[in-house]
Amino acid sequence: MFPQLADLVINGVQAGPGAIVVHVASRNRPVACPGCGAVGRVHGYVDRQLADLPLGGQRVLVRLRFRRLRCAKVGCERQTFREPLPGLAEPYQRRTIALTTQVGAVVRELAGRAASRLLAVLGVGMSRQSAIRSLLRLPLPVRPVPAVIGVDDFALRKRHRYATVIIDAITRERVDVLADRQADTLEAWLRAHPGVRVVCRDSSGSYAEAIRRALPDAVQVGDRWHIWHNLAEAVVKEVAAHSVCWGKTGPPPKEGVRSATTRERCQQVHALLNQGVGLLECARRLGLALNTVKRYARVSQPERLVRVPKYRPTLVDPFRDHLRQRRAEDPAVPVQQLLVEIKNLGYTGSQNLLYRYITQGR
Repeated sequence: MFPQLADLVINGVQAGPGAIVVHVASRNRPVACPGCGAVGRVHGYVDRQLADLPLGGQRVLVRLRFRRLRCAKVGCERQTFREPLPGLAEPYQRRTIALTTQVGAVVRELAGRAASRLLAVLGVGMSRQSAIRSLLRLPLPVRPVPAVIGVDDFALRKRHRYATVIIDAITRERVDVLADRQADTLEAWLRAHPGVRVVCRDSSGSYAEAIRRALPDAVQVGDRWHIWHNLAEAVVKEVAAHSVCWGKTGPPPKEGVRSATTRERCQQVHALLNQGVGLLECARRLGLALNTVKRYARVSQPERLVRVPKYRPTLVDPFRDHLRQRRAEDPAVPVQQLLVEIKNLGYTGSQNLLYRYITQGR
């Protein structure tokens, strides 16, 4: 029942209402001084209580009495020392090695509150803070550096603090986490871990520079997710840039003040560029920001700057098909009549929301 206590003397087992208490003592064996190696003599006794593996769903407490010894050699630096407990408990710990191993296996997978709840079911009482401290005491596993790695950044605190994660691109296991996403940090890690031949990364320029400096012979490739993500963003921008073509199918819309200003600024920028004026000088002459001038310079027509209007979801969306059908049957149907009809169908919004929804052409 207690294999971890095989080298000790069990004086008794007491089954209490809250836990099973095992009274043990050390054997009277000679113990050498850790300083000089001389055999020590008994100086006193020390009592210590340790939590052990649960038994039958109940807590197990080991109340241990072991010796405190005095070195017999005159002049030894270690005048007194405690009897060691190899295989039972580490110094200054309140759990046995067997229980610490079980707790470490749980917190490694769950950590925090989840580990605390599971350990309570197993008969080990532990708070979430203690579970996290147990996790932080575990030694980090030593992993070989893979030949193909993936490098990407993630947010520790969005828009404030970022870090870099390095994974094995084949097994998808995490290799290391760097404190930031600077090029110097990644370069130092790559130089300290030779053997990488292929690096899979995103379009970050700092990562590319770090890889070029640390591994000039390594192959840099783009991962599938970032390639598809960048392609999707480019397609959305291109489709939105041609949204003005959809409006040409009907009557020409009335040009507002903002559209006229955009058209005028775009013509001014392209006129200066045709004269050989640089982007920075264009921004100074027109009183615009440099990024604004670059945006105008990239398009050939001012209509390509028009974007598709973005609407938030509203309470009218579930009744869109009914409204379209009624407007197709009777274009002059009053809004009040439509409001009554969709309210009978479950609409809970206001008349003003419905009116704005219709006037926006949604």
